[in-house]
Amino acid sequence: MALSPASTAEEIAAHLLTLASEEKRAGMARFGIATDRALGIPNAVLNPIARQLKRDHARSAALWTTDLREARLLAILTDEPSRVTRPQIDAMAAEFDSWEIVDHAAHLICEAKLAHEIIPAYAADQREFIRRTAFSTIATAAMHLKKETDDTFVAWLGLVEAHAGDGRNFVKKAVNWALRQVGKRSLALHPPTLALAEKLAASPDKTARWIGKDAVRELTDPRTLERLNAKKR
Repeated sequence: MALSPASTAEEIAAHLLTLASEEKRAGMARFGIATDRALGIPNAVLNPIARQLKRDHARSAALWTTDLREARLLAILTDEPSRVTRPQIDAMAAEFDSWEIVDHAAHLICEAKLAHEIIPAYAADQREFIRRTAFSTIATAAMHLKKETDDTFVAWLGLVEAHAGDGRNFVKKAVNWALRQVGKRSLALHPPTLALAEKLAASPDKTARWIGKDAVRELTDPRTLERLNAKKR
């Protein structure tokens, strides 16, 4: 079945079923991707499909309700950011079960201009994947929200420090990612971020210490400093 920009959610789901691969599904599990609702279609195949489809908010909602991993990724990739609302993201987040879905959703949150309200709220949430969403969104914003002020990211560093002791795997990796990306965003942000990383590296808490040491390693790497200085020129 050939897809077109106007294909329906039902047609897309039917097409995805023809691309299922049990071998690739098993491989995804080795990378910590939730596979109980996966068809085993790699992102290298899904991304061209997303580019082929036009953005459609109503269809994205229908794709999300299929519960299929691949359909949900396409729902995120083809939604209309201007029509995405906080209640919609909250409803989706309640069903997050994979770091992969979270990290894709972080892009949509940034595109929908919801980062400011979602990041502090989700950081305070005790659920693992929702808290991860907060820090994945900080990392994504640091890379892609070019017009955001440095003050915004300095404030978000406070959340990094506050939750650096959360030892859950998918949270601590996202906190670390957020810290590193903020530090690499600009020369102005590098010093306060490195200072926090060094503080965490000296922490008696094992998780905070790992986050800090790993961030210090990257933020003091000559290649990182070279790229930051190149941005200034």
